[in-house]
Amino acid sequence: MMADRIILHIDMDAFFISVEQRDDPSLRGKPAAVCGSLSRSVVTSANYEARPFGIRAGMPVQEAKRKCPRLILVEGNHSKYTRTSARIFSILKEYTPLVEVASIDEAYLDVSGSLLLFKSAFHIARSIKEKIREREQITCSIGIAPNKLLAKLESRLNKPDGLTTLRKEEVEEILRELPVSKLHGIGPKLTKELQGMGILTCGQLGGIPPSILTKRFGVIGKRLHEMGLGLDDSPVLPFDEEENIKSISHSVTLEKDTSEPDILRKVLLQLSERVSRRMRKEGFYGSRVILTVRYSDFYTFSKQKTFPGWINSGNEIFRHSEALFESISHPKPIRLLGVGVSHLKREWGQKDLFENRGKKDSLLEAIDRVNDRFGDWTLTWSSLY
Repeated sequence: MMADRIILHIDMDAFFISVEQRDDPSLRGKPAAVCGSLSRSVVTSANYEARPFGIRAGMPVQEAKRKCPRLILVEGNHSKYTRTSARIFSILKEYTPLVEVASIDEAYLDVSGSLLLFKSAFHIARSIKEKIREREQITCSIGIAPNKLLAKLESRLNKPDGLTTLRKEEVEEILRELPVSKLHGIGPKLTKELQGMGILTCGQLGGIPPSILTKRFGVIGKRLHEMGLGLDDSPVLPFDEEENIKSISHSVTLEKDTSEPDILRKVLLQLSERVSRRMRKEGFYGSRVILTVRYSDFYTFSKQKTFPGWINSGNEIFRHSEALFESISHPKPIRLLGVGVSHLKREWGQKDLFENRGKKDSLLEAIDRVNDRFGDWTLTWSSLY
């Protein structure tokens, strides 16, 4: 565990349906859920009135209606949720530049360097909750802890509208009898496998030698041992660092863990396009492509390749990221994909590096102009469809 770190995990409460209740107060106090479409889809967010009926995200709409005939279904509006999310993340950046967006409705903050300005982590968390409630009329739950793993644990244990603090000296006692399933990254399948080994609690998991866990679970064995002890030295990493930029990257957590090649290929191409558009907007070319993969068990790694020449085309970035992806044997369904480009050079002052651009650059500029005016993916490569 890294010393002197104070991490906040902010998790919006039933985010999508909370936004819908804000905009339509008649939904409050009644079981309601957001879904992809009103006929054939799955629940993406259920309010706390619906949850006692067993309504959960990922449940088919027809099953949800059988469980709760009074359930009110609202068709999702992703652009509205994205706008709300962006405003919330702007609030978080008022307290620290170290904000890592984990998904559309959750983020990590490293406030270790902000305490002189804001008294304490508790004051920061309480102020964040008040601002989100005042500006967006929705609630969030916040966990404060020495690292990301424990901060997320705390935010999940006290929902909705919770605010809890876990101090370093309390970690061992809290984890001793805590079920392993409560830790982020240990899902039902892994929980069952651990139970088959007689490991029911985090205390028991932390007491198992890493060599035994590695023999059973492979590369994630050491990480499981650390999780049982409440250890996590992963830093809070803002994806869009503007100062002294060394790389440009985008990542996405998939709606559902998958091994489906067509879905993953499409995601890689979309990420490559997002990276390339930002590179062109800021005048960058790059010569190294970085692929990040996170599996369903939350094991995460990156692989990169440096190549001769300089690129900022989504198709070229995709070609390299796809080659990296296919060079790896993927043992588990994939939860997150990320694509980045580093070894960046500004366009100006580097004309000798960028020969024979001509028609290709003209085409890319034309695509960017159309998409800037009419929205993302108005013009794109046929491979996306």
